[in-house]
Amino acid sequence: MISERLKSVIRDIVDFPKPGIVFKDVTPIFKDPVLCSEIVEAFVDRLKDTQVDVVAGIESRGFLFGLMLANRLGVPFVPVRKPGKLPYSIVKKSYELEYGSATIEIHTDAFEPGSRVLIHDDLLATGGTAEAASDLVAELGGIVAGFAFIINLSFLNGGQRLSAASDNIITLVDY
Repeated sequence: MISERLKSVIRDIVDFPKPGIVFKDVTPIFKDPVLCSEIVEAFVDRLKDTQVDVVAGIESRGFLFGLMLANRLGVPFVPVRKPGKLPYSIVKKSYELEYGSATIEIHTDAFEPGSRVLIHDDLLATGGTAEAASDLVAELGGIVAGFAFIINLSFLNGGQRLSAASDNIITLVDY
């Protein structure tokens, strides 16, 4: 089962990035190319009844599996980036995090209006970043087809925050 395989390799980093936070480190996953393929296939399997036209990956860990997933689905990949990283015309959204505030940006020509966009990141905590990404998708005329995360910190209830944009929230392992 994919959730058990993931729990066996994801490591906890205590007090990172600040005291009181237990960071879920996904980097050990990358040592195992078979597990990486299984992650992509698990997402594809859970998306079999979902029309996806574009995968939008949130910087930076959302790029890692987001691009692989888009490639496997045969659809374009769109990066959702931190400020100042995209070279063309952008729209941006500022939002609050568990431990501060942030802004994300996306190119204005990232996808056609009406496109069904899957938003991907490595981890769902409070949902602030993914919600901001969904706001950008809507601003550009896209439809949020769903959200895909490797990890869900279910005790933070991020899924509830995202359900206004889409109730199609896929997670592979819950803590």
